[in-house]
Parts: sequence; structure tokens; C-alpha cells
Amino acid sequence: MAGVDRTALAQVLANGVAELHLDLSAGQQDQLLDYLALLGKWNHVYNLTSVRDPLQMMTLHLLDSLAAVPAFAGAQNVLDVGAGGGLPGLVLAIARPDMKVSMIDTVHKKTAFLTQVKVELGLKNVTVYTKKVQDLVVNAPFDVITSRAFADLSDFIDWSQHLLAEGGRFIALKGTAPQEERERLPEDWKVQQLQPLRVPGLDAERHLVFVERSVTV
Repeated sequence: MAGVDRTALAQVLANGVAELHLDLSAGQQDQLLDYLALLGKWNHVYNLTSVRDPLQMMTLHLLDSLAAVPAFAGAQNVLDVGAGGGLPGLVLAIARPDMKVSMIDTVHKKTAFLTQVKVELGLKNVTVYTKKVQDLVVNAPFDVITSRAFADLSDFIDWSQHLLAEGGRFIALKGTAPQEERERLPEDWKVQQLQPLRVPGLDAERHLVFVERSVTV
């Protein structure tokens, strides 16, 4: 990884994984470092993220996404909407090889990168789609649909609710998750939980927003 010692990045990752109490093998941590290297390499041409420094990418992207991993406990089939450079989708796929992770984006250069990472890292649990989520049709609906800095909550849910399985839920990775945004949800949907996230090495607000269909009696 140009300009940065991989050993130093590996130590930051290992410390973060320990602080987050995640059970990731040495092989999984190597895969995450390989992914970060690919993100940095492709970013020069494809502009996948405005963050350029590998150490900042480690904290702002990898550890930020890893902090959300426990929220997906029990999930088996996940869709990442507006996946961009693979956050959190690729991180989830590496951390949870037992879980199917699909990623969708409208920008071909981004999905080309996601596909390349899938191939180079041998991620057999990953599927990549290039299209609008509103137009996606699948045989098996998703038990969790997630996004990170994708859109207003109401649009996110409105565009992708046809893909959610009965009893499934949305998990949005947000910064502050403003109250007015949470109040504009489509009818029949409500925020069940707003969970603050502690990201190792990051002094900024992060939240997970859990949205489920309202239960009518």
C-alpha cells in the first residue's frame, strides 16, 4: 500500500477489532487489508471516496463499517443500497462469510470495483447489481436492507421496501440521524431503535437507525 506501512495498518485494524469485540480471524483481517489496498488503488482513477489517506480510510471506512457488524447478528440475506465503494457491504461480507450480501449501485464504475474485489478476494457470498434499487427484482427477499450515507431515510425505505422480507428490517448507518428525517418515514414504517455507535479512533457521532413496519392491531 503506497506510502503507508501495511504492518501499521494491520495494527490499527487489530486494535479496532479487539475494541469492538469482534471475532475475526487473521485471514479475515488480511482480506480487509487487501480490500483497503484495492480501494486506495482504484480510488486514484475512479474517485470512490474523497478520503485519500489509508490510515483515515481505515478509521472512517473500515472501522466505521465494522462497528455495525454486531447489528447484523442472525441476518442471512442482506442488501446494501447505494453500495458505492462497498461500505458497509464488502466489510459485512468479509466479517460474515456465512451471510449472503448483495450490493446495488447505479454507477457502473463503482459496481465494476465491487465485482473486482469479489473476484480478487474470492468472496463467494457476494452478488453485485448495477441498476436503480426501485427496478431490482429478486427471487428471495432480504431479511435486512442497509445503507450508509445513501439518502434520506424516507427515500431509502420508499425505494427499496418491495425487496424486504416479511418481518425484515432496515438498518441505516447515519451520522446524527436528525429527528425530522426520522419523522418523514413512509406510512406504516417507524424507527424502532436509534443506537449510538462507538467507532475506535473516531471522535464523531455515528448511529444505527433500525426501521421496521408498524404492527397494526
